[in-house]
This record gives sequence, C-alpha cells and structure tokens, in this order.
Amino acid sequence: MCAMISEKLSEDALDFIDDDRLEALAKETPADASAVRDVIAKAMEKQPLTVEETAVLLAADEPELIEEIFQAARRLKESVYGNRIVLFAPLYIGSECVNDCQYCAFRRSNLEAERHTLNDEEIQQQVVALEDVGHKRLILVFGEHPGYDADFIARSVRQVYDVRSGRGEIRRANINAAPLDHAGYVRVKESGIGTYQIFQETYHHSTYARMHPRGTRKGDYLWRLDGLSRAFEAGCDDVGIGALFGLYDWRFEALGLVAHANHLRDRYDVGPHTISFPRLRPAAGTVIDDTWQVSDADFKRLVAILRLSVPYTGLILTAREPAELRREVMGFGVSQIDAGSRIDLGGYTHVGDAQVMQREQFSLGDARTLDEVMRELLTDGYVPSFCTACYRLGRTGEHFMEFAIPGFIRDFCTPNALTTLQEYLTDYASEQTRAAGWKIIKTELAKLPDGEVKDRLIDRLRRIRQSDERDLYV
Repeated sequence: MCAMISEKLSEDALDFIDDDRLEALAKETPADASAVRDVIAKAMEKQPLTVEETAVLLAADEPELIEEIFQAARRLKESVYGNRIVLFAPLYIGSECVNDCQYCAFRRSNLEAERHTLNDEEIQQQVVALEDVGHKRLILVFGEHPGYDADFIARSVRQVYDVRSGRGEIRRANINAAPLDHAGYVRVKESGIGTYQIFQETYHHSTYARMHPRGTRKGDYLWRLDGLSRAFEAGCDDVGIGALFGLYDWRFEALGLVAHANHLRDRYDVGPHTISFPRLRPAAGTVIDDTWQVSDADFKRLVAILRLSVPYTGLILTAREPAELRREVMGFGVSQIDAGSRIDLGGYTHVGDAQVMQREQFSLGDARTLDEVMRELLTDGYVPSFCTACYRLGRTGEHFMEFAIPGFIRDFCTPNALTTLQEYLTDYASEQTRAAGWKIIKTELAKLPDGEVKDRLIDRLRRIRQSDERDLYV
C-alpha cells in the first residue's frame, strides 16, 4: 500500500501531541474540589473543555466528586442528545493486513489468523442478513493492505448501498480503514460514505512505536495522526477518532483524544463526529500485557469525562464490552452502540452464535441479537434510533452545534428517531419488543406539544404501520 499512496501530509501538518505536557497533566494536576466544580459548570454550558480542564476532572478521586461528574454527564447527555441511542453494526470486508500491530489478531505475523476478503456475492449475502434483522447503519471495516485501496473501499460502499432485501436497505455506511492521501479521500467521499473513522490506537509516542513496528505504514505516527486532517482538506467533514485503552495510561489517552478533538475543531471549525474508546480484548495468537488494563470503575469515569469534555461529539460504546457494563454506562455519555454484531468475515450468515477466534480481530463481550438489545433499551426508557436524516439533508460538519438550538431535538431528532423505530417494530421486531416499542412511542408522543410537528409525526407513524411507505424523515 505504501507505494500506491502519495506521501503528502496536510497543509502545515504537525505533531500536536506533546507527551511531556500530557504526562505532567495526567500525573501532576491536583485533585481540587473547587476546580472540578468550576470545570463541570463550564461543561454544562456545552462548552468544549481544554486538555488542562479535562485533566482536572481526571484528577478527581473522591467518591463524592466522581459521583458529581457522573451526574453532570447524565444531565449533559440528556440535554444534547435526549434519550436516543443510535444503533449500527460492523461489517468486516477483509482481514488481509500488511501491518504488524502487536495487539491485533489480523497482524501479518499471526499465522493463526484465517485471511479472507469478501467477494461481491458474499458482501451481498452479509448485507441481506443485516437488513433482514432491521439494520440501517453499518461501519465497514478493512485491514490495511494494497488490495484495500480507495477504489476498493468506494466500490464496497456502493455495493452495500445497492443491496435491497424486502423493505430493508442500508442508509449509511461509515468506514474504519487505513489513512488515505487527499485523492483517496475524494474518491471514497464520492461513494456516499458517512463517517471516516481512524483510531490512533495510542497517542503515547514510545508505546505507539513499540506496538507498530517500523517499516509498516502504521509505523508512521505522524501519517496516521494527520490522516483526518487530510480528510478534511479533501472535503470529508465527517470523521471519527479513537484510542485503544489498555496500551498505555488511560488518563494520558483521554487527554490525547481531547487534544485531537480540539486540534480538528481549532483548525477546521468542526470537531470529530464520533469518539471511540474500546478496551483491549483477547485476540487469537496474541499475548495481552495487562500493565495498563483499565478497570470497570476507571472505564466508567472515562466515559463520563469524555462526555463533559466534548459535549457535541458522539460517543461510541462497542460490543467489546459486556452487556451489563454497557447498560450501566449508557446513561452518562454514550450516544451510539453496535448490536447483533459479528466480527468474523462472513459471520452474519454463519450458523450458530459461537465466536470463531481465528477469523476475528478480537473477542466480543456482548453477542446478543439486535432484537434483544432493542428490547433492553426500550425497557430502560431509551429510544433506539436508526436515523440518518441529518447526513442526507446536509446537516453535517457543524451539525452537532445545531443540537444547542432550542427545539432541535423536539422538531427533528425525536421525530426521526421515532419513525425509524416504528419501521423496526413493524417490519422486524419480536412481539415482546414490539409491545415495549409501542409503549415508548406513546410516551414520547405525549411529551411533544400539540401542533404541526406532532401532527405530521403521527401521520408518518400511521403511514409506516399501515402501508409500505418507509424512510419518512424531516
């Protein structure tokens, strides 16, 4: 892949991660109750935090202060996102990889891994299986390999969008793949992608070098760090960042994520659409070093602190985590989750639920079906959403700032979430889930003030229930 990509970085590219500064902030910021409360007050005004302010929250270690952080994150999440949870599924397209990341089952030196790239027929089969259970949003995952260039990614996206099964369709395909050059991003964007997601994995330079050997594309720290800057310059204003927690000190990585989000916002006036914060999981042929393992207690703090630090950025909680923990942390920060996930190549058409480690990048902690996850969300009072309206109507780039406009959730987000929920209940849900879903729709309708917005929503819900009309949104 190296020879096929231009080496040109973004304009004025720089390595904005200062290890010494972040280390000092993570380790030396005093635990001051007054400072913590001042930072919380700023976050509640929906103002992004600086890395220094985030460090103040990370330093809080008294149970009372930690609980104040949790409660503030709950209130902020409700204010910005309401009670909606967006759902998606990952679709692994290929496991070939030229990198040798020490924590990954797909690394080139792992002889236990079964390598495969989905062909056209297999992509269609996987998408049909996903549509037949109700999915509308996917993230396509690619190894880093010469065969998975920008043209291949774009072609895969178009194939996914072309598949229709019954009333099913994929309305948004996000991408998790290698950093591209400017021309590559242009070609991929033309295929109609949603978010282009690149994880730095670890922001700590020496850890990054140890985990990603020299001589591989991923061994170039700056090329990867600069990847989303090039995406912005190429016209992709919808990007996602992430770190793999467990490679280094979780406090340092949290500061790295905030520094990255602030860099993008300062330079391009738009922060990342999403932040992912997966924890290291067992993988075939891989020995896990638990030196920097993140406890459940610290993981909960991480989610809440990220919510306060980057109020308009979606937080993605993946099925790496066990169901019980996912349920617990949902309330104080998370806005997107995957459900019914299979991460082995071709996994959505395999018989049975057992994970096949030799075909997977890592092991999953939550292997429940989409319907089971939907039912739990509904029981807990959430509105599961498959909405893609903002992206298709051009409410991207600075769209997160729109959540601050009074009435935006009432007029757009809640109605669109409810119509996609109605689609799921009508076309795919089990009887138990359908009953729980209709109860939530009734509750949410009662919250809306009488008027044109409510009347139009009631009409769209009726048309979905009583006809073949779908994809009705505002």
